[in-house]
Parts: sequence; C-alpha cells; structure tokens
Amino acid sequence: MKKLFSILAMAGLFVFSTNTVSAKANVIVSNVSSTVAAATVMLQDDAAAEPEKGFTQVLKEQFIQGGAGFMGIVLLCLILGLAVAIERIIYLNLASTNTSKLKQQVEDALGSGGIEAAKEVCRNTKGPVASIYYQGLDRANESIESAEKAVVAYGGVQMGQLEKNVSWLSLFIAVAPMLGFMGTVIGMIQAFQKISAVGNLSASLIAGDIQVALLTTVFGLIVAIILQIFYNYIIAKIDSIVNDMEDSSIVLIDMLVDHKK
Repeated sequence: MKKLFSILAMAGLFVFSTNTVSAKANVIVSNVSSTVAAATVMLQDDAAAEPEKGFTQVLKEQFIQGGAGFMGIVLLCLILGLAVAIERIIYLNLASTNTSKLKQQVEDALGSGGIEAAKEVCRNTKGPVASIYYQGLDRANESIESAEKAVVAYGGVQMGQLEKNVSWLSLFIAVAPMLGFMGTVIGMIQAFQKISAVGNLSASLIAGDIQVALLTTVFGLIVAIILQIFYNYIIAKIDSIVNDMEDSSIVLIDMLVDHKK
C-alpha cells in the first residue's frame, strides 16, 4: 500500500513539473514570437521609409566617391569620345548614297547627253562615290588612263576624309582604362602608406582608399566599352563606303571605255 502511494505521489509530481515546464516554454515561445514580429514590423517600416535608389542616383554617388581627380579626366574622355563618334556617324550617314541608282543615272546620262550630262548628275549628288565619278568624268576627254589615275588619287583623298578624327576615338578608348588603372595604383599606394604610418592592418583604415581605387578602374572600363562600340560601328561603316567606292570606280572605267567605243 505504501509502495502504491509512493508511486502515485511521484507520478503526480512528474505531471505537475511537466505542466510547469510546458507553461514556461509557452511563455518563452510567446515572448520570442512577439519580439520577432516587432522586429519584422520595424524592418518593414524602415524599408518603407527609405525609398529605393535608382540606377542614375547610384551611379552618381559612386562617381562622386571615386574622387574628382581621375574621375573628371575619365568623364572628359567619355564626352570628347562621344562628340567625335557622333560627328563621324552623322558624316558617314550623309556620305552614304544609293550607288546602284547613281550608276544607272550616270550611265543613262552618258548615253543621252555625254560627259557633261553625266558630270551634272554627279554635281547634284552628295557623297564620295559621286565625287569620284566627277573626277573620273572630268579627265575622260584626255584618256582612259588619265581618268583611272584621277579616280584612284581622289579615292585616297575621300578615304582620308572618311577616316578623319577616328584616331582620336581610338586614343580615348586606350586612355580611359589606363587612367582608371592609374587611379587604382595611386589608391593602393595611399592605402599602404596609411598602414605603414599607423603600424597595424585595419580594414576600416584602408577601405576608403581601396574603394576609390576600384571605382576609377570600373568607370575607366565602362568608358572604354561604350566608345569601343561606337568605334566598331564607325569602322564597319567606313569599310562599307570604301567597298562601294572601289566597285563604283571599276564600273565607271568600264562605262567610259564603252562610251569611247
């Protein structure tokens, strides 16, 4: 009987202890849940209070952090390079002509009105192909050889006009990343100078200099990439016009030979 009473007493004590622990655990879980919920609300309020920054604003802030020295020079390279690229693109688009239509008009003018009529067609047409045609027709009364030499010589002049200022664009493409790398080297030198002066390695001490160093490199590469795209387009456009000039020169000589006959 005493054993039974002892067992019942121990069982009751165990149940009471379990209920107490469970109640405390529930209180703790409730408190943790309340804390997490409050923290979540605070983070949401902060996120709502601070608007997201746009790409332009972030780019502007990073540019200012890079420093006015090298970043200003890199920006100048971008502005001058874009100015040259836009000028060349406009010039090349104006220099592009419908060569097939021009060939047909010159051929028809030669058949109907002779050399002077063909020269008049070339005067009224813009572009290097029309200018080459005019120079060849202007020497056509002398001989076919003279017309051919005039076409070749003036073709070289027109090619030089097409490639004008393109070398400046390639210069800016090369200089922009070099300036960025120079800013990186200078920033790293300043960081090591601070380490040497203080005597210990601290991330907060050199973080600013390293950030400036990396930003100059990034913006230098961005400028070079932008200008390289324009440069490739301009070179492709020049090659297309030069090919039209060469084909048109051969066609012009053939037309003059047929006209002489």
